[in-house]
Amino acid sequence: MASPRHRAPLAERIEELLAPGGPLPIVAAGDPVLRAGTERYEGQLEPALLTRFVEALRVTMHAAPGVGLAAPQVGVELRIAVIEDPAPVPEEVRVARGRVPQPFRVLVNPSYEPVGGVRAAFFEGCLSVPGWQAVVARHAQVRLTAEDEHGRPLDEVFTGWPARIAQHETDHLDGTLYLDRAELRSLSANETVVERWAQPTPEEAARALGFELP
Repeated sequence: MASPRHRAPLAERIEELLAPGGPLPIVAAGDPVLRAGTERYEGQLEPALLTRFVEALRVTMHAAPGVGLAAPQVGVELRIAVIEDPAPVPEEVRVARGRVPQPFRVLVNPSYEPVGGVRAAFFEGCLSVPGWQAVVARHAQVRLTAEDEHGRPLDEVFTGWPARIAQHETDHLDGTLYLDRAELRSLSANETVVERWAQPTPEEAARALGFELP
């Protein structure tokens, strides 16, 4: 019986990942790292390496482009994610989805809990599931607790689209993909979403595709 493949220490693997420079390769659905969960960050990386890794996540997120990226999406099983959303959307979309600009943030060891019982459903995509979107019902408001890259605590209530981003990225750290929470009858190619379901809300898609909204 063959022995398990040796895995280099985490810091060494991240150094190798960062060595080429530029955006990092994004791991696609089907890779076990997206399902394995993560270990809490407790100083496994020297501060300078953590800074470089966070910057690489930011560069990769911008290049994709996306509004969030979790460490497992680049093959690293640490409980770290980044988010940022300039929210370049029409006013009707902003109002319907609660999509407002979010500054760049680093989320270290994040977790969330719902605030109230309201849920909102919208089409959602993922950089690790390229080419597809589906409607996901999520908590409309959550309390997010985390630290930033300097160890400073974050305890904040997120509402609307920022709450969706926070839930999506934190889910990645627990080995959960958005498809696990999606209404699968809504699953649509990106081209179809643009052509048919570009309305601010998914009511028309729900009627045509035969699924219920919360």
